[in-house]
Amino acid sequence: MDRVALRGLKARGHHGVFPKEREDGQTFLVDLVLGVDTRQAAADDDLAKTVHYGIVAEEVVAVVEGEPVNLIETLAERIAQTCLKHEGVQEVEVCVHKPDAPITVPFDDVTVTITRSRV
Repeated sequence: MDRVALRGLKARGHHGVFPKEREDGQTFLVDLVLGVDTRQAAADDDLAKTVHYGIVAEEVVAVVEGEPVNLIETLAERIAQTCLKHEGVQEVEVCVHKPDAPITVPFDDVTVTITRSRV
């Protein structure tokens, strides 16, 4: 399986369990690795035979900016299901970053990473 990666997709969402997170929102970053067989697309030089990563990126940002959820685990699952709707995507790894999570000690980032496939 070939890999198409999108790193650092950035969007503002209102996800979290605390009222301040829901009210104020915060920036989330998303990394994707899409499992796609790119051989036929490469042989024919044809975008229709692979995944259009620009469209995937727009859809993922819409999920982050959309309906709030409590957990970034839930957000990651919604993103994964959105990616798997694309016919050429056989597998997806989703990493959701929440760098402004409400943690009381110094930290760089909080992430949840999931892998989902059609099987």
